[in-house]
Amino acid sequence: MSGTKRPVSVLVVVHDPELNILLLERAAHPGYWQSVTGSQEGDESLRATALREVAEETGLTVAPGNLRDGRLANRFEIFTEWRDRYPAGVTHNTEHVFSLRVPAGTPATPATGEHRAWRWLPWRAAAAACFSWSNRDAILMLGLEDGARQNFLP
Repeated sequence: MSGTKRPVSVLVVVHDPELNILLLERAAHPGYWQSVTGSQEGDESLRATALREVAEETGLTVAPGNLRDGRLANRFEIFTEWRDRYPAGVTHNTEHVFSLRVPAGTPATPATGEHRAWRWLPWRAAAAACFSWSNRDAILMLGLEDGARQNFLP
């Protein structure tokens, strides 16, 4: 039986002002660390998807203005073990990248059954800990962008 999940998703890199990154460990795959991810539902906008997924996966309710659209989309092959969640014949997903700045030390409440743990890591360590290349690259771009911006500040 085929699923109904849409092959359009968001990746939300949650970070604090010092660029520590919030990572979640997948419940079904111990050792698989990632940022917030999730599929678009119904006719919701990508921004609404990102805010919903942050709330569902971390328990955080945030002001929409704190969410930044990275204006980046990655297309990748869906892992075979997860393809039954999608309509028959769907093999690829398009993931839209966002970032969300929260106060340092913000606690998370991982979604029961979806994530088993959470932790804050400095951006380089967080990028290295991610199992997903698109998540790693999004964190690296965020860190490099922030570093480049600081180089031009007085």
